[in-house]
Amino acid sequence: MDVRQLTYFLAVVDHGGFTRAAEQLIIAQPSLSQTIKGLERELGVPLFHRIGRRVVLSEAGQELVGPARVVVRDLEAARAAVDELRGVRSGRLDVVAMPSPGIEPLTAMIAAYTRAHPAVTVSVEAAFTPEEVAAAVRTGSAEIGILGSERPFRAAEVEVRHLEQQPLVLIVNPRADTFGDDGTIGRQDLAGHRVVVSQRGSLMRRLVDDALAGGVRLEITAEVAHRTSVLPLVLAGVGHAVMPSSWAPLARAAGLRVLGIEPVSVLHVAVLSRPAHLTPAARAFLAVADEHASRHPDDHPRAP
Repeated sequence: MDVRQLTYFLAVVDHGGFTRAAEQLIIAQPSLSQTIKGLERELGVPLFHRIGRRVVLSEAGQELVGPARVVVRDLEAARAAVDELRGVRSGRLDVVAMPSPGIEPLTAMIAAYTRAHPAVTVSVEAAFTPEEVAAAVRTGSAEIGILGSERPFRAAEVEVRHLEQQPLVLIVNPRADTFGDDGTIGRQDLAGHRVVVSQRGSLMRRLVDDALAGGVRLEITAEVAHRTSVLPLVLAGVGHAVMPSSWAPLARAAGLRVLGIEPVSVLHVAVLSRPAHLTPAARAFLAVADEHASRHPDDHPRAP
């Protein structure tokens, strides 16, 4: 078994088949097929089930994905370390991020990072739960993870840096703005109002559900999985929205009013990485993350 075989195997996994994988690798499809067959012969088990033109990972193939990603990633780290000694600053950084911290602080950190390392390409994939982010970092499919959670996040086999806390705010529907000029509302003030919510499981949705459970008679008018739909729905007058404060600059830029909500609920934002064998590109990003965290010293969880 060699790294080329593992790279080809992961290409088939990531691109959903041999044809697209061969195109991405810029090799002939028969060469790719022969390489995978050779790997299967060495392992003594099939890695894919061929169903017509489709391929589906076998049980053995599923078990190989995680270790293969770690091996390929570690080789990339070794090559990058040598390149760094030669003064080469190019490369690629794979990041996985949840939607709200993917707005901020990720945008500000990428901006600072690309100014310092303009030759590195940053690739950001989406995840929707803290557990998905941690799994992506743990298995090596991403080197850096950005997440938001109801409580300070902790997980085995990954390093966690706490960045900041984002209080939840109300982005106000301009067609139903009856909240006055105080700048802050209580949850009970949502009574009689229509709101746009994310799906169950998020901190924002929990605030709305808790208000309903506490007797606040508000109306959920839309439930959306894609957070990018929230601001357009508020602008269209569908309802108000409870969101982390990371969305406030975009909301204000769109002409929407943003109000604080009491009692305050906060989203804890953290950056995740593997504890060792990081590429120079990833280590440089963590330095940017540390600089960001140093500007939010009051946002860090207290030690018990």
